[in-house]
Amino acid sequence: PLTSELSAGPIRVSEEGVYWCRGGRGEPVYYTEYSDSVTIYRNVPNKAVVTLQPNSSEIYSGELITLRCEIEDGGDTEWTYEWKTPSSERHSTQNELIFKTESGSGDYRCKGRKKKEKSSTDWSDPIKRTVSDKPWPVLTVSPSWLSAGASVTLNCSVKDQSAGWRFYWYKTVPKISNNSYSYELLPGSSSGTEQDSYIVHGQTHTAGYVCRAGRGDPVYYTDYSQPKFVLSADFHSSASLTVSPDRAQHFTYDSVSLSCEGNSTEWRVKRLSIEDSASSDCSTWRTMTGSTCKLSTYGRIDAVYWCESGSGEFSNAVNITVQGMILLYFVCLIYGK
Repeated sequence: PLTSELSAGPIRVSEEGVYWCRGGRGEPVYYTEYSDSVTIYRNVPNKAVVTLQPNSSEIYSGELITLRCEIEDGGDTEWTYEWKTPSSERHSTQNELIFKTESGSGDYRCKGRKKKEKSSTDWSDPIKRTVSDKPWPVLTVSPSWLSAGASVTLNCSVKDQSAGWRFYWYKTVPKISNNSYSYELLPGSSSGTEQDSYIVHGQTHTAGYVCRAGRGDPVYYTDYSQPKFVLSADFHSSASLTVSPDRAQHFTYDSVSLSCEGNSTEWRVKRLSIEDSASSDCSTWRTMTGSTCKLSTYGRIDAVYWCESGSGEFSNAVNITVQGMILLYFVCLIYGK
């Protein structure tokens, strides 16, 4: 290896080894301290190949990913490994690197170093990946209004649909205290389904559903979809919605009360209109007193309304439509838990 050289600029070396430098001036020479050392490795012809799991063009913030570095014709040689990711450079004695992504779209590379020699492969060809925010699945239900006993098809779509996702299916259970829902897995979906659709057979009641997707081990889950509701014609006496005054027509400036009745002390009235992407609670757009929601018919009230109870039940649905100066409502006997 090179041991000394007088130069005012860069020098070229042709052997692997540890190198450092210092400066000097004057006669006798006054020397600086030695620089930090650098190690020059000799390149070997073996090719490093990096792979990434999940094998998807897009990965997501918080997802656990696995990088693997394979050395072609590596034989019995002992190797250490270096990794370049968009956010850091790392060293490892193993040819596998597992870490959680936070951010940083870009290239992933690796190379191998022989443990007992100062020689290494070139950097592998890069794998380019985009890191995105956690995906939000979209659930659709068909049909959304049906006859008693009919089947309902749920479809769950997620970005990059073919990227190894499994799908998880849930029914919603109303939680009145915090204006939300809890979720109960539907039969056969505890480990997820390969298919992005799920059929609920013999639907007999009003119900809400959500889905989410997951992939990897341990499973990386998407967020839950927004709830979607299926309204059926089956009657159940434990929860009901009544309209007062109880007549088929109401004038535009009438005051209309929607009252929830049944085996619960906690209630909320929900509505869903064509313009709304999600259902909303009476307390956000009108006055909810106890188990009764009061509507003023001069406002925008065209929508489907139903009750949800603290015991987890859904009432019949009422479709209210204003036509001209007259308000019409249609009671659809849609009950159940």
